[in-house]
Amino acid sequence: MNDVKFLWNRFWIWVRDILIFFFVSSILAVIAFKWVPVYHTPLMYIRYYEQWLDGKDPVIKHQWVDLDQISHNMPLAVMGGEDTHFTEHNGFEEKEILRARLEALQGGRERGASTISQQTAKNVFLWPGHSWLRKGLEAYFTVLIENIWGKERIMEVYLNSIEMGDGIYGVQACAQEKFHKDARELTRVESATIAATLPNPLERDSAHPSKFVQKHSKRIQREMNAVKDPGWGAK
Repeated sequence: MNDVKFLWNRFWIWVRDILIFFFVSSILAVIAFKWVPVYHTPLMYIRYYEQWLDGKDPVIKHQWVDLDQISHNMPLAVMGGEDTHFTEHNGFEEKEILRARLEALQGGRERGASTISQQTAKNVFLWPGHSWLRKGLEAYFTVLIENIWGKERIMEVYLNSIEMGDGIYGVQACAQEKFHKDARELTRVESATIAATLPNPLERDSAHPSKFVQKHSKRIQREMNAVKDPGWGAK
């Protein structure tokens, strides 16, 4: 009986130590990335491995650039396409989450309702997936980056880490690969077209947009006029 009690106590000490380590290390990582560029993400390596499995030559095209080296159009475009209330919410859009859930329950297609903050938390610290564990960790890291980084840094990391094509990550690599220019030179239409591909960047090509992407791009351009302009990026 004493042996069972001893093992049980050891188990909870082990669990406690793991949780303490996780919370301390995760907070320190978020603090560090407030200033340190994010050069690599879990998704980059997952996709690299998938490319290798598919028999392709694995490649990661990514180049970090500061937000003031990215076209002013790009933050407006991703807000218009992904998260129109980005500068106003606390990291979560409760109404959109509820609406997406109700649509799924009513037999509609499942759609994402993640904010730019949630997507950034997932891209930098986690892996793709829909498990409750992953979603719970996403919420945890979203709260951290909202409170430690702030909106401008979240946008900077998002635009540098988001997947924008097969092996392409971040707006600088996308601009060079798709439009043969730097991110600071992207036009309003080009930025909106890139944003239009983000829900499915492996299937949609900003350099050769389908009619659907072109239509979506035009809608985003209209939304760009409506979103609250934070004044970020090169003008």
